[in-house]
Amino acid sequence: MVPITVFNTLTRKKEVLQPLSADALSFYSCGPTVYHYAHIGNLRTYIFNDVLKRVFKYAGYNVRHVMNITDVGHLTSDSDTGEDKMEKGAAREHKSVWQVAAFYTEAFQRDMTLLNILPPDVWCKATDHITEQIEQIQEIEKHGYAYVIEDGVYFDTSKLRDYGKLAQLNIEGLQAGARVDVVSGKRNPTDFALWKITDPGVQRQMEWTAELDWTGTDKEYEELKKYAALNPNIEIVEVEDVE
Repeated sequence: MVPITVFNTLTRKKEVLQPLSADALSFYSCGPTVYHYAHIGNLRTYIFNDVLKRVFKYAGYNVRHVMNITDVGHLTSDSDTGEDKMEKGAAREHKSVWQVAAFYTEAFQRDMTLLNILPPDVWCKATDHITEQIEQIQEIEKHGYAYVIEDGVYFDTSKLRDYGKLAQLNIEGLQAGARVDVVSGKRNPTDFALWKITDPGVQRQMEWTAELDWTGTDKEYEELKKYAALNPNIEIVEVEDVE
């Protein structure tokens, strides 16, 4: 096996790669949101991933490569605001969201072939794993790392003392709203959405229901009841504790 030196984001140093297995390496790379064609800047990312994977293979590793396809619910803004990209693509082309996702998934795969990019071993579509996503969010919420506000379920980054260490973020120095829109009700500027709730009066083509055993303070509960009264997509069911 040929030794490979990589840059460790956590330590900010070049280090010899130490895989979990002696001869196998699991490799995940993020795929596209399939609401439009990939442009040259997008494709540069996949070329880099392909070169990296080929290096692993050349070094003698058995590589298992997984790539996701985001075919649902990605907003136009990274600040958890804006339009749903899939809905936007469907409105632009007068097609269903499912048709748009299928068309641009195939277009992306053709681009990869034209660029001689090795396909992943596993194509992982977001819509094929909604159940697992809901279960993971429920588990996060159960351990107190998530909270519910008017437009969705959010991860509470303040519960992680070392949040942002990979990017070496100065959490205390971040100013909410300095670069992106602020979602009303977020506890911390770095908190992010795990599950978005459809706005009142809006019907999306792709919708799933997540049930959360939410707990919080009395004040937060009263706020949540106000949200539920305005949004028919939120239903509160009170259950008595049974010892």
